[in-house]
Amino acid sequence: MAAIEAGCRYYFGYPITPQSDIPEYLSREFPRLGGEFIQAESEIASINMLLGASATGVRAMTSSSGPGISLKQEGISYMAGSELPGVIVDICRAGPGLGGIDASQADYFQAVKGGGHGGYHIIVLAPASVQEMYDLTMLAFDLADIYRMPAMVFADSVIGQMKESMEPHPRPVAALPVKDWVVRGREEGQEQRVVKSLYLGDGEMEAFHWRLHARYAELAQKEVRWEEFRTDDAQLVITAFGSAARIAKTAVIMAREAGLKVGLFRPITLFPFPTEKLRDLSTKVGHILDVELNTGQMVEDVRLAVAGGTRVSFYGRPPGAGSLPNPEELFEQIRKHY
Repeated sequence: MAAIEAGCRYYFGYPITPQSDIPEYLSREFPRLGGEFIQAESEIASINMLLGASATGVRAMTSSSGPGISLKQEGISYMAGSELPGVIVDICRAGPGLGGIDASQADYFQAVKGGGHGGYHIIVLAPASVQEMYDLTMLAFDLADIYRMPAMVFADSVIGQMKESMEPHPRPVAALPVKDWVVRGREEGQEQRVVKSLYLGDGEMEAFHWRLHARYAELAQKEVRWEEFRTDDAQLVITAFGSAARIAKTAVIMAREAGLKVGLFRPITLFPFPTEKLRDLSTKVGHILDVELNTGQMVEDVRLAVAGGTRVSFYGRPPGAGSLPNPEELFEQIRKHY
C-alpha cells in the first residue's frame, strides 16, 4: 500500500519466504493501476531490472529475503556506483546459506556495511511495527530520490508476517529535486545523458568517492531517526531494533514495575546510525545492554558510539525453532546486568 501511495508502479522480484506476500499483493494491484509487475527469472535479473527502471526516473522497487538479497548485492553496488535511487525490502530469515524461515537480524552487516564491493552505503530503515512498515516504506522512496541512492526497508519475518492495526495516511510526495540525470531518448540539440559507475578520467574516481562520502555525512546530519523510551532517569539502557525492540520494550515496562530504572534506545535508521544521540545518552548511564536476534552485529556500532567508560554488554538469540526471546527472558537479563 505504501509503495503504491508513494507513486511506485514498477516491481521486479522473485518469490522467497517470508516476503512473498509483497509480490503477491503487487502482482494483483499494479496491473489495475497501469503499472508493471515482473516476476524475474532470478534475483540477479530483478535487481538489474530495478537499476534499469530507476535510470529512467520512475519509482521502482524489489524485495527478497536473505539468500535473495545476497544475490542482489552486485546490482545494489552498481546502483550505488551509478547514483540511482530505488527501494529494496529485506524481510530477513535465517542463514548463512539457505538457512530457514525463522526470524533473524543477522543480515545487519550485509545491509548496513554496504554488502557488495566498493566501499559504499545505502539508506537502511528498520521498522518495528506494521505502521512503521507503511511509514518507512513511503519515506524510503523519498530519501532514495533526494539523495540519489538505494534505500532498504530492513525487517525480519516477525514484522513481515505480523497482523495489527495501522492507519494509512496518503500524503503528497515530498518536494524532490528535479531528475535532470535520467536516461532518455536522444534528440537533436539535447545533451546525451549517461548513467554509469565507471570513471576513467584523471582524479575522477577519487572525486566521486569523496562526493559519496559527503552525501553520507549529510544523511547523518539530517536524516537520523531513533526512539527513546523511559531513558530520562535510566541507569541501564537496552539498545535494540525491529522486533527485538518490541520485546525489549515490554521487558523495560516489567523492569520499571519492579523498581528498576531501565530504558530503551531504538535505532530506526540503521544507516545512518544515530551515533551522536547514543553517545549523548551514554554519558548519563553507566551500562548499555544490546539485544539482537543474532550473535552480535549492531553491538559493534553501539560500542563505537558510546562514550568512553560506558559498559556495553550483549544478549542475543540466533535463529532456530522457538528461539525468539520473550519479555520474561529479557527481564532476567536486565536483573543480571542492572
